[in-house]
Amino acid sequence: MKPVTMAALAPEHFLWEVTDRIAVIRLNRPERKNPLTFESYAELGACFRMLAHASDVDVVVLASNGGNFCSGGDVHEIIGPLVGMEMPQLLAFTRMTGELVRAMIHCGKPVIAAVEGICVGAGAIMAMASDLRLAAPSAKAAFLFTKVGLAGCDMGACAMLPRIVGQGRAAELLYTGRVLRAEEGERWGFWNSLHDDVFAAAMELARAIAAGPVWAHGITKTQLLQEWTMGLDQAIEAEAQAQAICMSTRDFERAYRAFVAKEVPVFEGN
Repeated sequence: MKPVTMAALAPEHFLWEVTDRIAVIRLNRPERKNPLTFESYAELGACFRMLAHASDVDVVVLASNGGNFCSGGDVHEIIGPLVGMEMPQLLAFTRMTGELVRAMIHCGKPVIAAVEGICVGAGAIMAMASDLRLAAPSAKAAFLFTKVGLAGCDMGACAMLPRIVGQGRAAELLYTGRVLRAEEGERWGFWNSLHDDVFAAAMELARAIAAGPVWAHGITKTQLLQEWTMGLDQAIEAEAQAQAICMSTRDFERAYRAFVAKEVPVFEGN
């Protein structure tokens, strides 16, 4: 697929804005604490798949709206219809939700979640699928699947959550569905940091990342994903090859010349 520009994207089921090569996504049903629907799942997945080829976006911020991040799948618009579906339809749905996570982790761009208030169910999964998670003191994360008679293994939760907080803590959250409040979540490493103005903090971080070697950031994201299934010997070799590729870029040379001249390097992503 050829490079695409996405600043003019006009999604139907979420808010979209691109400023200084940073894309901001907000779910747009604040009166319901921003639940997901069949349509928003599909449109978000398509957006992240396009982001893999975007030439005008270097960082993505998943932001809150109306004081909340996401309340998971809409009870009336998703859970209600699912009750009446047969297995082939159910499997098509669960595969579609998983595709959103795949699209996020394969989009090639660092993704920052800026979480306020409710961040539960699929919303908590979206936060986990982000590379970095910043939270306001109001943030409340929970994996509510057992509350509706489902397993905690949803959209990759049993793979991602233990890698973030550890196996025992992940098991506790996934079996009980209890709320993980902001300060506890930061202690556990679920949140990278807490901020009173979490969106401002996320944008500051996004600008710092966007000012760096964005092509090399894409390599970092790829290696973070691929090395999940590698042994140490494989990982060392994969990183040797990846870093050699980065050393062949002009950004590497720019950084060296800036260092010699005692200047701040200006990276161009090539």
